[in-house]
Amino acid sequence: MKKVFLVVCTVAFLAASFTSCREKSTGEKVEDAVEDVADDVEDAVD
Repeated sequence: MKKVFLVVCTVAFLAASFTSCREKSTGEKVEDAVEDVADDVEDAVD
């Protein structure tokens, strides 16, 4: 029972590690760039 629990915990940890380190998609990169430009425009207006 302890072995099964440890294996499940290890798999869950590895899954969380790989999903948190994924690359941004093109859509996310574009969205970030648009937000940066919008912030720059707001700063210029102020």
